[in-house]
Amino acid sequence: MSNEAQQLLDYVNDVADALDRHIDFVADSLKDAAIRVNDAWGHLSGRPAPLPPPPPPPPRLPFFGPSTSLQHLQRWVSRHRAITAALVAFFGTSALLLYRQKRAYVKKRRAKKASNGARSEVVIVAGPAESPMVKGLAADLERRGFVVYVVVGSPQDELKVQENGRLDIRPLYMDITEPASAEDAMERFSRLLLNPHHAIVGATPHKLNLAGLVIAPDLDYPIGPAVTIEPAEWADAMNIKVLGTIYTAQAFLQVLTDFRARVIMLTPNVTSSMKSPFHSVESAVIGALEGFTYSLASELATLGIHVCHLKLGNFDLSSIGGRQHVQRIPGTAVRTWPTSAQATYGRNFISHSSDASRGSPPRELYNAVFDALVQKGPRQVWRVGRGSMAYEFVGNWVPAGLVQWMLGIRKMGNHTNNDRGAETASSEDEAHSGQWEKVEGTA
Repeated sequence: MSNEAQQLLDYVNDVADALDRHIDFVADSLKDAAIRVNDAWGHLSGRPAPLPPPPPPPPRLPFFGPSTSLQHLQRWVSRHRAITAALVAFFGTSALLLYRQKRAYVKKRRAKKASNGARSEVVIVAGPAESPMVKGLAADLERRGFVVYVVVGSPQDELKVQENGRLDIRPLYMDITEPASAEDAMERFSRLLLNPHHAIVGATPHKLNLAGLVIAPDLDYPIGPAVTIEPAEWADAMNIKVLGTIYTAQAFLQVLTDFRARVIMLTPNVTSSMKSPFHSVESAVIGALEGFTYSLASELATLGIHVCHLKLGNFDLSSIGGRQHVQRIPGTAVRTWPTSAQATYGRNFISHSSDASRGSPPRELYNAVFDALVQKGPRQVWRVGRGSMAYEFVGNWVPAGLVQWMLGIRKMGNHTNNDRGAETASSEDEAHSGQWEKVEGTA
């Protein structure tokens, strides 16, 4: 290339560079002028000048390395906030309930005493004297400092109570079938409470206070299809378990009103909540007692008297002394039915009547009864024992067909299936022929 051409090329490059520098200078000048005009306009209009953008945040350093379980957990939580909140609420509530339950379980429970240190609180327990639940309740309340009176209706029951050997567990004889006799017994008992007592000779006299009436009806019910239950069994169940309970509560109402004492009603809750087949007697009795309890609670609430209904789950009462509850096994019960009933209901009855699971310790029941007697403003309904709340929820909210399936109940045909059901019941009955009864400690 010649010198003239090279000089021309250098000149063109110099002109281009000068032009670029001039354009950059003009652009910077315009930008500065625009900023000054904007600041001046903001100052005149009273608006503050916009703040400069914040600097970018510094990069987050990992805690334990480039990829850890904690980082994965943090990312999962940030992506599933609703599920995380639900899990935190569930586990937090469960932990709180467990803490409160444990704290209530270990809390010391003692009855109040008179100023001279003597026992002054009285509790009446109404129920079968030979019942393990009545025995356990009476013994526990006596250990906690109460004077316990067990309602009896015969000299034999009176001897059973006296056999306990406890000075402060005493029989209270009352024949509820004779209104005049029951009224006389209540007058004597009322005078006993009002008269001054001396713990020892020369001690300061004190009076007794009635804390409450605990009603524990008999928990032994006939089971089987409704067609196999004799009218005499229905009459006994209604007279003893329903009318007897109502008459007992009615006899004590005046004394309870005078002392503002409480009424504690205990009823089983598992079978009645599930509306189980082959338990028509128990369902009818519990339904009647619940209706009476709620109506009585509404009446006594106007007088400031609390009525507490304890719905019981399963309890293990095998450790309580005395005769335990004896019940026939399902196979043996089926043998006593008519042939037509065996063919119709035998298979479902045997599949439904399985061994009961181990229940809660009786201390849970004793603590609930004590709290219902002494708490300020106790709730009206208590669910105590294993399965009480769960079975009630299932019975109220789960479809009936699913509940029947859970109980092992299947639909049976009219002829062929019934014949097979009879053969199955007969064969299973023969398998159990060597056993006639079993001892259960659950209630």
